[in-house]
Amino acid sequence: MTNKLIAAGFGGQGMMLLGQLIAYAGMLEGKHVTWLPSYGPEMRGGTANCTVIVSDKPIGSPVVATPTEVIAMNIPSMLKFSPALVENGKLFLNSSMIDREPPRTDLEIIKVPANEIADELGNLMVANIIMLGAYIKKTGILSQDSIKSALEHKLMRKKKELLELDIKAFERGTALL
Repeated sequence: MTNKLIAAGFGGQGMMLLGQLIAYAGMLEGKHVTWLPSYGPEMRGGTANCTVIVSDKPIGSPVVATPTEVIAMNIPSMLKFSPALVENGKLFLNSSMIDREPPRTDLEIIKVPANEIADELGNLMVANIIMLGAYIKKTGILSQDSIKSALEHKLMRKKKELLELDIKAFERGTALL
């Protein structure tokens, strides 16, 4: 099975970290993975995104033209990337920031109030981890334990004080679905 994800949001919403966590967790599970960030003017308020491929087979290219899933943290990201989704693809929407329906009706829409839950947890910076939890629970592409291990690996060096909050945010995201 091959999952091709585009995760997008405003610069600073943590989409690069979300993608790195998925890729690292995939490596922990012995899967083939790629992670391809998109930087540039997006970091100044535009749409920042990354692509992640997780597969049981070798991956020929990290480029994703037709994703199987899109995570959109804001309206510009939804409008930019939902048209490329495969038919019946999964579109994860941050319903805290997206107040309209996507332009397509042939998609599975998963609405996650990521910012609202992050606010309840006391830190808006974990909205991406809440979305990650919902994504992992809905797709089942990786185990929750692998994601938690990836979080520990990524945060223990520089931001270990955030690990407990991020684990809680991840679990809140998984509990939504």
